Amino acid sequence: MSVVKEFKEFAMKGNVVDMAVGIIIGGAFGKIISSVVADIIMPPIGLALGGVNFTDLKLKLSEAVMEGDKVVKEAVTLNYGNFIQVTVDFLIIAFAIFMMVKAMNSMKKKEEAAPAAPAAAPAPTKEEILLTEIRDLLKK
Repeated sequence: MSVVKEFKEFAMKGNVVDMAVGIIIGGAFGKIISSVVADIIMPPIGLALGGVNFTDLKLKLSEAVMEGDKVVKEAVTLNYGNFIQVTVDFLIIAFAIFMMVKAMNSMKKKEEAAPAAPAAAPAPTKEEILLTEIRDLLKK
């Protein structure tokens, strides 16, 4: 089988297409959650903590080196405020995915618990057919 044909067969499987759609939607969902955290959740929290902007929270490890007005070497900082904001993003996304998976599992359980249609009676065996014929003959 040629590589192109094999790749086409792989790419067109239902699971791969579903996974691709999930990844694209997940990426868009991640951007939405990032905006919610950065623009809606963190500003009130920062305001409650005394007007703190979390993206500006930094720990300077070394100062910038300047020659006149020109920066020779940038300052080295640990941006822990941004880390806090990204962690909140992650927690919200992880919780949303957990709830979605939980709902899907609940729906699967309901499908499995639904009573299945009664199975058709199995066809009679040769012995049963023969015995039925003998019974019918004896009745006559």
